[in-house]
Amino acid sequence: MKKTTKSGLIVLIIFLIAVGAYTFYTIKGMGNSSSTTASSSDTYRVAEDSDSYNAAEAKAYRREFIAALYIEGTISEANQTYNQKWLMNTINSLKKNDKNVALAIFINSPGGAVYQADEVYLALQDYKTTGRPIYVYQGPMAASGGYYISCAGNKIYANRNTLTGCIGVIMGSSFDLTGLFERLGIKSETIHSGKNKNMLNYNEPITDEQREIMQKMCDECYDQFVSIVAKNRGIQYNTCCKLSDGRLYSAKQALEKRLVDAIDSWDNMLRDLAENELKKPGIKVETFKYQKKQGMYDLLTGKALELETAKAAAQMGVPADVIKSMNREDRFVPMYLAPGY
Repeated sequence: MKKTTKSGLIVLIIFLIAVGAYTFYTIKGMGNSSSTTASSSDTYRVAEDSDSYNAAEAKAYRREFIAALYIEGTISEANQTYNQKWLMNTINSLKKNDKNVALAIFINSPGGAVYQADEVYLALQDYKTTGRPIYVYQGPMAASGGYYISCAGNKIYANRNTLTGCIGVIMGSSFDLTGLFERLGIKSETIHSGKNKNMLNYNEPITDEQREIMQKMCDECYDQFVSIVAKNRGIQYNTCCKLSDGRLYSAKQALEKRLVDAIDSWDNMLRDLAENELKKPGIKVETFKYQKKQGMYDLLTGKALELETAKAAAQMGVPADVIKSMNREDRFVPMYLAPGY
């Protein structure tokens, strides 16, 4: 055996052993893939430099804390940056924790599924039945479902560069590939009973009746969204409908339309919450943020799916994004989602 071949074989064996070991430890730790807690590095005190801060008085609430809860990424059941189960469990746990006196929510999300967004909104409304306040801070984007959740806040702050609003609904993506299939000599047929059972499938054109069915469901979700905004922001329903045309607003525009209460920094919002709302300057802030550990299995299956998608798209002569959208589990689900996502 040549020396170069032998060296290459040794490198390959070492690589395979390393991959195997990494995969083993990754799978072993998968059970903790969605856990996150407030550690010492995630804990700090706010407004200790305030004129109203009194060290002796602060001892009375030294064990209490504001929960800084981060909601980031596309709102869905679960993805790389968002996990519905973790978020719901965290809100419920904080509600039951007597040491928690308020929520400070940081939102950076383009929105997402109607069901999950509303579920979080209702959980936050339930949290407020304890009498504890919720302050919301909108980061780079708090659009559509992100804005929907924001409406649960007693007060909404925005960064001066925030994009927010986008009050509207997207429902159902229809791809009619029958013409392409005919040109390529591909025959696709779905056996079904009920004339609308196969609606929005790529192998049948959408009918006027099916379009009306989807539009009615979409309009119901839209009315729910507008009603939530009108009720929580103190805006008349008809006025709210006019500004709820699906567009994104800058922070300045949102403030003018009463969609947010203030434009300021995250730190200043916490100071306002601690000093003016709670009357507890120097109170502790604990951070709660979802973090998913991505294992080797996720990386390998993700890459394999990307390759198969690209291959199928090339064979059919359509953009890869079309294939991805066709394969999405939520493509028939109503979405409070900003355009481009």
